[in-house]
Amino acid sequence: MTIDLRGGTALITGASSGLGVEFARRFAARGSDLVLVARRGDRLEELASELRASAQVQVEVVPADLGVTGAATALHEELERRGIRITSLVNNAGFGTHGAFDAADPDRMLSEIQLNVATLVELSRVFMPQLLERRGALVTVASTAAYQPTPGMAVYGATKAFVLSFTEALWAEARGTGLRVLAVSPGSTRTEFFDVVGTDDASVGRQQTAGQVIDTAFRELDRANGGPSIISGRINHLTALGTRLLSRRALTRTSARVLGEIRLSA
Repeated sequence: MTIDLRGGTALITGASSGLGVEFARRFAARGSDLVLVARRGDRLEELASELRASAQVQVEVVPADLGVTGAATALHEELERRGIRITSLVNNAGFGTHGAFDAADPDRMLSEIQLNVATLVELSRVFMPQLLERRGALVTVASTAAYQPTPGMAVYGATKAFVLSFTEALWAEARGTGLRVLAVSPGSTRTEFFDVVGTDDASVGRQQTAGQVIDTAFRELDRANGGPSIISGRINHLTALGTRLLSRRALTRTSARVLGEIRLSA
């Protein structure tokens, strides 16, 4: 069973690069109009022009910084002003930071939490009435970092653990409504993520392409009885399952070794 997105409108955050771009292309190819949101308006306009021509869909561009308090409500109000109602939401926007916790920039750390957690929750809540009107999809981008502590990326890993748990809970609440809810967890992926982090030291294992991750997401969305979450990549899936076999102490120490044994300065 293939999820029918024709005639709907998908709101995609973080749509200026990486997974956001590929999500936009896939939704457009399936006949969905789009609302693209990110800070870099020029990139959004380039993608919008491409998709209007290639997929013959309507594309709205909304440049916005979602890493600030109240951004989701402001976006909802802007779409109301434009007369746009959405049927699918892809919560893709997010970023990570790397390094010892006591050396972190407090403002950037709080922005990371705001974008990865608070804005994601707020977007899901303010648009939920519209999502429930039609059989669209609510997709969040978690991470394999959600399955174990991530010393050196403590805040990032914790935000993704929240996203995974939150989305799986919504999946259970949405049963019987027709709304598909899914958290997709990529591992290392060839996107601009590590440029934002500032290092590729946190990259573990072979990198997938953004297209491979989106393929995984849509295979699960197309299943008649799709689950609440999916891990992209067979090795990533086996590694995540393997974390269940270790004690929390052993798991945390193993993660610390893999991620470079970053320590507090004291």
